[in-house]
Amino acid sequence: MTPEQSQQTPLINPEKFAAASSPEAPSKPTAAAPKENMPTAEQLSPGQYCWGVGRRKSSVARVRIRPGSGKITVNEREMENYFTAIRDRRSVRAPLTACECIDKYDVYIRTNGGGTTGQSEAVKLGIARALVIANPATFEILRDGGYLTRDSRMVERKKYGRKKARKKFQFSKR
Repeated sequence: MTPEQSQQTPLINPEKFAAASSPEAPSKPTAAAPKENMPTAEQLSPGQYCWGVGRRKSSVARVRIRPGSGKITVNEREMENYFTAIRDRRSVRAPLTACECIDKYDVYIRTNGGGTTGQSEAVKLGIARALVIANPATFEILRDGGYLTRDSRMVERKKYGRKKARKKFQFSKR
């Protein structure tokens, strides 16, 4: 083995390492920023959608939007029939009203897991992410409104020797 070979690590490509460590190397894009290869709403052909996935607690919502009349469908049902509470409906419509595009897009949602409030919050995040892909100009509005922030709070696990995560069994002196 020559000294030149012992100095090179076979796992690291020197050209890629030099390009990545240079000061003019591109910074990592933010998670909510649209991907370069995703088409915007104007570039969509018929039958294509802009996708967004939202999560909250144990709920997952897969959201598809396309230019349309403003119809919102959740699990193949009208939104008013699926989310009966007014606060949940308001939560679902919040990103659309913030961008003033409530009548510009048809929204199709598949959601499962958790309860109605968790699902509506997951849908809100999914719609916001899909709107950023459909129209990148809405990024600042949605970010400033807090619609692109994922709420990471989850249920705390139950511990052994306890009734729930923190609740203890009743103590008896006698």
